[in-house]
Amino acid sequence: MAFDSLRQAVLEGDADEAARLVQEHLDEGAEALDILDNGLIAAMDEVGARFSAGDLFIPEMLIAAEAMQAGLSLLKPLLVSEDATGRGIVVIGAVKGDLHDIGKNLVALMLEGAGFTVIDLGADVAPEAFVEAAAAHHADIVGMSALLVTTMPQMTRTIEKIRAAGLEAKAIIGGAPVTQAYADEIKADGYASDAPGAVALCKSMLA
Repeated sequence: MAFDSLRQAVLEGDADEAARLVQEHLDEGAEALDILDNGLIAAMDEVGARFSAGDLFIPEMLIAAEAMQAGLSLLKPLLVSEDATGRGIVVIGAVKGDLHDIGKNLVALMLEGAGFTVIDLGADVAPEAFVEAAAAHHADIVGMSALLVTTMPQMTRTIEKIRAAGLEAKAIIGGAPVTQAYADEIKADGYASDAPGAVALCKSMLA
């Protein structure tokens, strides 16, 4: 079954059309996982590729991600029944003291679009809250963002507490002031400079 129109609706950020097409495909007998993989995820993969190539910018990515979410909301109940949660569980949040969450929100949206189960803790998240959520949800990955240099040390504290708790979750970091060198310094398991990079990183970690 072709999902060209659905992919185009997501690329154009047309949430109403994306939801309508998802419902239409379901009514025609398409499997929810097939719609997710070949419609929504394929569209978000293209969004990420276009962003990396400089053909799309963050506002356009957010609009596309919102269109993807409109379609995904119809699939979620069916995906649970189909046991399609095996792509990995990611706990994500902006670290304590940091209220900037636009970048984090985009990463969360794109991870959901890529088929991950995302537990979004929001902004100003204490290290203990990351640990509690990771343990409660059996997270595979904990993602932390910071937009302020002054809040970056919270990443170190969070990683230390994750490991002290004996959790197996991988810790990844990102945000405007964050670098690969800083990730290496604090012994994070991974770093991404943008949302498509975060998705690719999570995919590679759970491959």
